[in-house]
Order: sequence, then C-alpha cells, then structure tokens
Amino acid sequence: MSNHDEELGHGHSTAAWTSVITTTVGVAIATFGVCLPEGNLLIVGSVVTVLGAVLGPILAKLGYGAAGKTGSTK
Repeated sequence: MSNHDEELGHGHSTAAWTSVITTTVGVAIATFGVCLPEGNLLIVGSVVTVLGAVLGPILAKLGYGAAGKTGSTK
C-alpha cells in the first residue's frame, strides 16, 4: 500500500500558479488567432505560452516554488 500521509506540495506555489495561468492565457489567445484567421494573435499567443512555461522554473529558483526560500514543503 502507498502512504498518503505525506504532503508533496503539488501546485501549491506562486511559481506553479503563475506558470499555469500564463500558459492558459497564451493558449486562449493563440486559439482566437487560429479561429479568427489573425496571424498576429497566433504569434502573440504562442509567445505568451512559451513565456508561461519558462516563468515557472525561474520563479521556483527565485524562491517562489513549493519549497520556498527555506527548503521545506510545508
């Protein structure tokens, strides 16, 4: 059996939420760019999506991840 008492801290951080929200907004913008045949929206949405994917690890290294500045997950 597995032990479910241990809290792993999945997604409970500023870095994770910022990354997910930014990526979701980027995908929504890119979707409008495809549906409305507007090339500029597609490009902007793609850039925002990549930015969201890059923001998570950067913010985590700056101390906004699940471990925080102290290194603990709680």
